[in-house]
Amino acid sequence: MAKRRPSGDGMVRKREDGRWEGRIVIGHKANGDSIFRYIYADTQKELTAKLRQNIDIYQGIDLTEESRMTLSEWLDQWLEQMAVTLRPSTLEHYRKDLTNHVTPYLGTKLLTQVTAADLRKLYDTLKRNGRMNHRLGQSRGLSSNTVHGIHTTLHHALKAAKDQGLIPTNPADEVEPPKVIRQPMKILNEEQLDTFMDVIRQDAIWYDFFYTELTTGLRRGEICGLMWSDFDGRSGVLKVNRTLHREKGGRLVAGDTKTYSGTRKIVLPPSTAQLLRERKRKSFSPWIFNDPLRPEVPIDPDSAYRQLKKFLTDAELPNIRFHDLRHTFSTYALASGVDAKTLAGILGHTKASFTLDTYTHTTGDMQKRAADIVGGFLTDYLGEEMAPWQNEKNAATAALV
Repeated sequence: MAKRRPSGDGMVRKREDGRWEGRIVIGHKANGDSIFRYIYADTQKELTAKLRQNIDIYQGIDLTEESRMTLSEWLDQWLEQMAVTLRPSTLEHYRKDLTNHVTPYLGTKLLTQVTAADLRKLYDTLKRNGRMNHRLGQSRGLSSNTVHGIHTTLHHALKAAKDQGLIPTNPADEVEPPKVIRQPMKILNEEQLDTFMDVIRQDAIWYDFFYTELTTGLRRGEICGLMWSDFDGRSGVLKVNRTLHREKGGRLVAGDTKTYSGTRKIVLPPSTAQLLRERKRKSFSPWIFNDPLRPEVPIDPDSAYRQLKKFLTDAELPNIRFHDLRHTFSTYALASGVDAKTLAGILGHTKASFTLDTYTHTTGDMQKRAADIVGGFLTDYLGEEMAPWQNEKNAATAALV
């Protein structure tokens, strides 16, 4: 039996046409036979340089025969694997991204031959001419945010291929995707919030729903998916166990929360807990917020969105999204002294750092307030020793006026 050659082992020969050919072992078949990668160059020196680079890449890597599949074949296989853990709507989103924008350009290329340069070229093409249904007056290219999302999905797929021993490295690691252009966060200021509260108080059907939203910051699918079994009226604790979303075809279903940390317990403000206790006494539905005409089914998230828009129009308030009510709650919570870790738990964020990054506008104001408090404390503590600095500052200010 032939000795099993280690991955990274290479051979060189000069071909009859004068070119140089090299091959290295990149893996093994089920029967132990070697799987080779062939490299070509015009000179021996050029081939040696290419071989050295590839030997470093494949050293210690042992690929299998499955590595010979195309990128399209791998993406289909990866989506099947992800179907176990992803919500149907998320899986469908990934499938559309890959099928519409990746497979047409790189699908026939062998998985092991997809390079960082291929991905950069793909993203440039999508930004210039990636829109499938182009309308008059609309750009033919995809937005930077959309291309960034495609990169994120493709990066996950190629990482899985690397983790399963199908490719030696993830080429997406070497690519800088287009920067995400974040829209300014919209929230209701204090005056606007007072106006919004005045409007919802006049609606007996929707008041409880929007009051609860403004005092918990739940995602739209989460608040619509709440059941009475999730509410402990004695302790005032609410469990977030599910979210409502639409499957392909439009059917509304209850599924898992967005993330693992999305399944959580929230200690409700006393006013919200009391509101839900009173609501429960009058309810004949298993859902906390049920369809007004069909108590056996929950409020449709789309209906909640449309109702929000109606309230905003009636009150002549800014045209914010439903998610901006979550931002409004979070901003006021931080400004009121709720620490980022606690707020992250309420919102269902995986990390408190994400909460801080999202609400930097609030944390910046908090830092200014903290500086003022510390400054006042130092003045009180140092007493007269602080006076000369203050006097110098006042004199300098007067000189400028």
